[in-house]
Amino acid sequence: MLYEHQREYESQWAALESIASKIGCTAETLRKWVRQSETDQGIRAGMSTSDRERLKQLERENRELKQANEIVNSGVKMYH
Repeated sequence: MLYEHQREYESQWAALESIASKIGCTAETLRKWVRQSETDQGIRAGMSTSDRERLKQLERENRELKQANEIVNSGVKMYH
């Protein structure tokens, strides 16, 4: 939507402000969505949404495994 209407405005920011007011968000929020969409499409460098979700999943799994190891190790110490 932004790209289709951008040339109707003086700048990309002006287009963002206009479109954002029509869809009920701030221009900055819309700008972030556009940038993330560009990243997801490979147009812009950065971490894609799917990569970011995978990283969160792996970090959560890592925390859970560390907690499990602590529980096992504390049990082993009690019996030695």
